[in-house]
Amino acid sequence: MADITIKGVLIRKLEYAGFMVKSDEMVIYIDPNGLADEQIPEEDMADLILITHENFGHCDPDSIRKIRKSICTTLIPERMSLQFTGDARRVMEGDSLTGDLSIRGVDIEVLPAYDSCDPRRISGDGIGYFFTLGNLRIYHTGHSCDIADVAVLSPDIVMLPVGDDLIMDVQKATDALTKLSPDFIVPMCYEDAMSIDTSEFVNTIKSKFPSTEVLLF
Repeated sequence: MADITIKGVLIRKLEYAGFMVKSDEMVIYIDPNGLADEQIPEEDMADLILITHENFGHCDPDSIRKIRKSICTTLIPERMSLQFTGDARRVMEGDSLTGDLSIRGVDIEVLPAYDSCDPRRISGDGIGYFFTLGNLRIYHTGHSCDIADVAVLSPDIVMLPVGDDLIMDVQKATDALTKLSPDFIVPMCYEDAMSIDTSEFVNTIKSKFPSTEVLLF
């Protein structure tokens, strides 16, 4: 695990697509993985958990049980088959949890994730999330072959899968980012993709988006 702090918000990379995002007021986990045997201090226990997909690497029930506070809220995709106890809410693309519907004061937009890498952009069973914590606007694409149309939301940081099969290769990820102008890009899932050259990805992003920083945890 590794940490970085941006605009007063700590971001910790977990396994595969997992992250902890922590401000002074709130601890959010996205797709927590690999934490079942970890000792989690009280201050790092989850107030809010965002699950993007039922696939391995996105949903780890043992990690979820380990980090969840008794008053934690968990958001899960509508099509997910697993059942959760406690405050677990099913959401689907297009849901806008803002204003009076915000979760513990955090505004969240639920976005599509795309199963197909062809131009038809077919929505899959998973979802992505855009949310603001403190002054940091974060977009986690989930298990997706493309980026949703969120330019109007202006994310500061984009977390996107880079690999092969049903996620983005280097060229697809680069093309997708032309829709956005994030300050930071965090590639995820690439650890298991033997065909991905991370140095090539970093160099490509630097050449095409010189004002964007690639964060490799």
